[in-house]
Amino acid sequence: MTNPLSSHQLTEAQKQQWEQDGYLVIPSFFDGEETKEMLDEAKRLCDEFEVDGHPMTTFKTAADGEHVGDEYFLTSGDKIRYFLEPTSLSPATSTQPAKLIVPPAQSINKIGHALAMLNPVFRKHTLESDRIRDVAKSLGAQESPRVLQSMIICKQPRIGGVVPCHNDSTFLYTDPPSAIGAWIALEECTPENGCLSFLPGSHRLSRTANRFIRAPDGGTTFMDVPGVEPNEENWDDMEGWRKAPCSPGTLVLIHGSVMHKSPPNPSDKTRIIYTFHMIEGGKGVKYDEKNWLQPTKEMPFPALF
Repeated sequence: MTNPLSSHQLTEAQKQQWEQDGYLVIPSFFDGEETKEMLDEAKRLCDEFEVDGHPMTTFKTAADGEHVGDEYFLTSGDKIRYFLEPTSLSPATSTQPAKLIVPPAQSINKIGHALAMLNPVFRKHTLESDRIRDVAKSLGAQESPRVLQSMIICKQPRIGGVVPCHNDSTFLYTDPPSAIGAWIALEECTPENGCLSFLPGSHRLSRTANRFIRAPDGGTTFMDVPGVEPNEENWDDMEGWRKAPCSPGTLVLIHGSVMHKSPPNPSDKTRIIYTFHMIEGGKGVKYDEKNWLQPTKEMPFPALF
C-alpha cells in the first residue's frame, strides 16, 4: 500500500545543488526505525558469515591498479556474497593459505551484489520504496533507471581500508555514462571513521576515459574508452575537497562522474552503509558485455519504475 506521507520530491534548491556539486546529501531520508531495520539486517548478515568454503576473496578499490577479479566476484551479480578486508587475513605463503586474523563478522569489507533483489529488508527500502522512486523521478536524470550493484559496505574498526579517488561510471560504464549512486548511512559517518569526501563540481570536468571490465583471458582489468581523452588533472591535489559527515538515515546521491573518496577507519567504531546504483535503461544508452557486472537471464537489472 502506498503511504501518501512517504513521498520525497526534491526541491528546486536540492536539484540546483545536485547540478552544481554532483552530489546531494539528504539528512533524515529514512527514519530511525527504518534505519535500524537495515542496520540490524546488515549486522545479521555479517554475523551469519561462514568462513568454511569461502575462497577468501578480498576487496579493494583501485582506479588504476590491482582489483579483485576471481569467479566468486564476477558471478556475484545475482547473489549475496561476502568480500573481505585485505588486512583481515594473514599473508598466504607457499605452504599456508591465508587465514582470518580477526573474528569473521569483523573481516567483511562488503556484502553484495544483489541485496535489493534477494534480501527482503533491502528490497523494501530500494525497489519497493516510494520515496526512492520519487527522488529518482524528481531528479530527472534518468528516464528508465535500472537498479544494480546493491551492497552493504563496512569500514571495520582499525582495519577498514581507504577508498581512493574515483568516479562510479568507471566501474559501471554505460555509453553515454549514466550511473548514479544512492548511498545510505546506517551509522554515524565521521571524518574519524571514514566518511565520504567529494570534489564539488568535478562531474562537469571529469571524463570517463577508462572503464573496469572483464579481461578477455579471465579476471578483470581497465581499458581505455575510445575517443575520450583522459583528464590531466591530479584530482587528489586539487583544492576544494569537501568532507560529507552524516547521521544515520541520510541518503547521499552521487553523480557517476563526480570524484569522491573515503579514508581508512583507524577508530574503534564501525561505519556501515548500504548503497545501490542506477543506470539508464532506456533507448540510446548501452550497457555492454565488457562490464565486470553482468545481468543474468534469471535476474536482469530491475526497473525502479
